[in-house]
Amino acid sequence: MGKIAEYSAMRHIETMKQLWTGGTPRPRLWKQALFVVLAVVLSWGIQVTPAWATSLSQLPQVSPGEETWVVDDADVLSPINEGKVSKKLDQLAEKTGAEVRFVTVYRLPYDETIDSFTEQLFERWFPSPEASAHQVLVVLDTLTNDSAIQMGDQVELPPEVADSVAQDNLLLPVKKDKKYNQGVLSASNRLIAVLSGQEDPGAPQQADVSVEGTFTDAEDTDDQNATIWVIALVVVGSIIPMLTYFFYVGFPGQ
Repeated sequence: MGKIAEYSAMRHIETMKQLWTGGTPRPRLWKQALFVVLAVVLSWGIQVTPAWATSLSQLPQVSPGEETWVVDDADVLSPINEGKVSKKLDQLAEKTGAEVRFVTVYRLPYDETIDSFTEQLFERWFPSPEASAHQVLVVLDTLTNDSAIQMGDQVELPPEVADSVAQDNLLLPVKKDKKYNQGVLSASNRLIAVLSGQEDPGAPQQADVSVEGTFTDAEDTDDQNATIWVIALVVVGSIIPMLTYFFYVGFPGQ
């Protein structure tokens, strides 16, 4: 796609040079212009959408004590929400020593499940019993909307609560309305409460899963802005070359 777009762009530039210097343009200029626009838009879309599976080596290396609390490889979280969650998890680590991290991936390798991927990532980041003792890792696959949680043997978190955090707090907003920000926020708030020795707030009810706060609004706004930009690029990229052509050549019938 990159070579096609580059070749078409060069052809289009050469044609515009002919127009500028008074040369005779090709009668199929508008078709070339449309082809260039489509090639650019398609190549832009391919770069934005993470089409390939995420391998362990593609994720950054994280060590105990490192202040990396959210790795949004799938790019589904708003910067505001990611910053808020990271700040709360950093405060939790300072207060209790428990380190909680969230990872989002767009697609797992074909031979991996969410559980096996999470287990391998946990072992890669925290390879020894000492390193993993106070660690909690939550991974979300946004293609299948599935999640898993892995934790060290010194983490004071009942297994049933851990499973509920991953399957209820995180996934209910995601599976209902693809509210990734709300899911991560709900899961982190519950983990922080339990690990801080507070009362377990429990899993959200279906009726509680709704659009609220600035986090989900930012997520919706990002999607709308992206759509507007794509439409604007297509319209501008299509109309300007055509108007330029007819300006120099004249409209049919004239």
